[in-house]
Amino acid sequence: QVQLVESGGGLVQAGGSLRLSCDASGSIFNSNSMAWYRQTPGKQRDWVATITRVGYTAYADSVKGRFTISRDTAKKTVYLQMSSLRPEDTAVYYCNTDRARPWDYWGQGTQVTVSS
Repeated sequence: QVQLVESGGGLVQAGGSLRLSCDASGSIFNSNSMAWYRQTPGKQRDWVATITRVGYTAYADSVKGRFTISRDTAKKTVYLQMSSLRPEDTAVYYCNTDRARPWDYWGQGTQVTVSS
């Protein structure tokens, strides 16, 4: 059974940093590239970053140079280190495979709020 548990969100001032974690159970972590997504009310969920099983990474242009995705295979955990945060980064952040679709299973997400 797949389970994704995101944590680490919170309220931070612009320019600050946060580190998000995603604990993945089941086979989902070992079999897939993993990704972070984010969603604001009334908008679709957007892709933020991907990390492959061998550690290659990719980022959305809006976060490139500010966010870093990483994974700990032993812990089956994916991280998102966010720096130089901006108010427009405010969203609920989710992790999933890099091919997750809207109708797939999703965790509860973690809220990130950046104040100006």
